[in-house]
Amino acid sequence: MALLIDTSVLFTLERRGRDPGDLATVVHGESTALAAITASELLAGVHRTGSIERRTRREAFVESLLEQLTIVGFDLVAARVHARIWAELSASGRNIGPHDLIIASTAIAYGYSVLTDNLREFHRVPGLEVHQPRW
Repeated sequence: MALLIDTSVLFTLERRGRDPGDLATVVHGESTALAAITASELLAGVHRTGSIERRTRREAFVESLLEQLTIVGFDLVAARVHARIWAELSASGRNIGPHDLIIASTAIAYGYSVLTDNLREFHRVPGLEVHQPRW
């Protein structure tokens, strides 16, 4: 199954000083993509970086990722899944963060598993296959 990569994995990759091309060693040949909201989180990280030098490095890292990965949009198909999951999680008192809910619903809508270091949130989503990278 293809992997929708969560921001936590990409931030870990960057924090460890690894190159965006090193993502291949984490996904082990699986097909990969990003949810559009993940692209937004990465770009927000660029804008929030304080020093010019670090911002320049982070921007190059993020832009390289965005060039090499398919971006999966949030459309009506994903919105329908999102609404159902949101209602289920709310009814059971197991809500997750709004961006994680968008990532999870996008993954389910388009047949992806989620690759994340944030297992606590994503494991709450019924029907979502979740994997953690083997660092």
